[in-house]
This record gives sequence, C-alpha cells and structure tokens, in this order.
Amino acid sequence: MTDYLHLGPAALPALAAQLSRPGTTQVAVLADANTARLCYPELQPYLPAGHRLISIPAGEEHKTLETCQQVWTELTEHGFDRHSVLVCLGGGVVTDLGGFCAALYKRGLRCALVPTTLLAQVDAAIGGKTGVDYHGYKNHLGVFQLPEAVCIDTRFLGTLDPRELRAGYAEVVKHWLIADAGAFEQGRRQGLFVDDWLPVVEASVAVKQDIVQQDPTERGPRKLLNFGHTVGHALESYLLLQGRPILHGEAVAVGMVCEAWLSVQKGLLTPEELDKIETFLFTVFEKVQFILLETEAIAELARQDKKNQGEVINCTLLRGIGQGVYDQPVTLAELAASLRYYHRL
Repeated sequence: MTDYLHLGPAALPALAAQLSRPGTTQVAVLADANTARLCYPELQPYLPAGHRLISIPAGEEHKTLETCQQVWTELTEHGFDRHSVLVCLGGGVVTDLGGFCAALYKRGLRCALVPTTLLAQVDAAIGGKTGVDYHGYKNHLGVFQLPEAVCIDTRFLGTLDPRELRAGYAEVVKHWLIADAGAFEQGRRQGLFVDDWLPVVEASVAVKQDIVQQDPTERGPRKLLNFGHTVGHALESYLLLQGRPILHGEAVAVGMVCEAWLSVQKGLLTPEELDKIETFLFTVFEKVQFILLETEAIAELARQDKKNQGEVINCTLLRGIGQGVYDQPVTLAELAASLRYYHRL
C-alpha cells in the first residue's frame, strides 16, 4: 500500500499520528450534515484538542463554489495557515470538495481524507482527483493533488443505508470489468452479501492505485477508470438539473450497461458477455427511470466530458470482461442509442 494510504483498523491511529506531527498549527474537520452526526463521534478520539468542525449541507447539489466559499471563509476567519490540516470526513462530495478547497487555499493546505462511503473508499478518495460541479457539469472545476493521507476504516460503512452501499458497489464492479475478470466471476455469485468489506475494499483500492500510479494525471491508462462514466455523468447531470437526482453509483451502473452495449456494437465485446454484465447489474441495481424523449438531451451533456478532444467524444469501452480500452471515439447519436437500449430493457 502506498505510503499515504492507510487501510483497516490501523487507519485512524495513523491519522492521529499524522495530526500530531511537530509544526502542525491547527486542525479542522470538514463534514456534511450526515457525517457530522454519524461519523464524527467515531473520529473524535483520534483528533487533537482544539480542532474545529466545519459542517456543510449534504448532497451533490451542494458540491459547488458557493460551498467552497463557506469553507474558505471559515478557514480564513479562524486563521488557518499552510501548516494547518483539513480532515475531510465523508463520501465523494466531501472528499472531492474538501480536497479542492485545500488545494486552492493559500496555494495548498495540508489535507487528509477519511472516506466514509463505499464509493469514496474504493474510488473518490484514491488518486488525488478533486473538484466541484459547475453549471450542472460534474466535476467541471478541479485539480489533481494528492492528500497527505487517506485513512480508510470500513467501520464507517455501517452508517450507510442500503441504497448508499449499493451505489458504492458500482465502482467495485467497474474495477472488475476493466481489470479483473476473475473477481467479476466471483463477485457476481456473492453480490452484496458481504460479511467483511475490508478484503473487497483492499482489492478494489489496489486496482485503482495500480492504474493511478501508471498515469497520475489521466493522460493515458487512468482513463480506464472512466468506464461507465461518459453516459453515467451525462445522466447524473441531466437528472440533477431536472430536480430528479440519483446517486453517482446508480448513474455509473446505467453507464456501464450502455457502454458495454456500445462495446458490442463496435465488435469489442460479445453479446454473451453483455448479457452476463446486464444480468448481474440488474440483480443489484434498480432500473433508473427517464423518458425516451430525453435521450438526446442527456447525450448532449457528454459534449462537456473531460476525456473529450475537440469534437471527439472519447469513451472507455470493454474488450472483453476484465479488459478496458480507452480513447474509443463515439458519437452523440451512438450515446443516445445506448440510452434508448437501456430504456427498452
């Protein structure tokens, strides 16, 4: 495990040691309304006396520059300097937004992440991506900046409702589909009936970390991690703008079906493999509802996808289960067709 990653029962003691380093001036904990209530009490014993709690509203709709301004104002008013530490306690919204706030505050505030959702533990907190949504576009503003520490303790998964846990599982499945066919075969037999999440999280983190180390700033292989996200982000953004928000993992599950179908259309994946992927995903995830007439408008949002180059929409597809392939050009018409395919299922 990379030096900044701490996973398992030793994770929070490692955070305590990090925060007690000589020269640390102040510590703030950034939490949303849910993690402040459910997770902060578990974290408190590992925090230094005199730390501050900064609480922000929960939900993707608050992953904005306005929320960042609230965080920056509190840090400024309480005299936080670059030798202070911001501990981000929460799911993907908190870790993405908190990392972004830390990266920009005084050109770089020390930052530690304590991810509390399955999605954040296996994906959002790993690899140094930060960001906020802007004008309805997912993570449109952001920077790459590794935190000083990522401390993953699966005890926090006990605070999640079943829907949140299921949403995070989508990113676990994504890692299997792009890089580990054997784990997919094993996982699709087990599903969400997991007694101990630690081995699942460790294996999933290892897949992502291996890819990130090859390509920290997403110039090449890191694009593999975007499987399911070209369609997924477009759908998530569209439904959020329409006031019908869904969870990120739910959108990614839709995106994986659509992009697996596109892989078949381009001769990369067999229909039998698509059927296996679809059958498994629909045993875990409920079908996301949208109107057939909305498919073109949803696809249109993919024009702003960060993987694009000029007018070319670049997608990550599958060359068989367990083997992702990136920089695959797709058209808006093809994306809309994939959404129509999903709608018919």
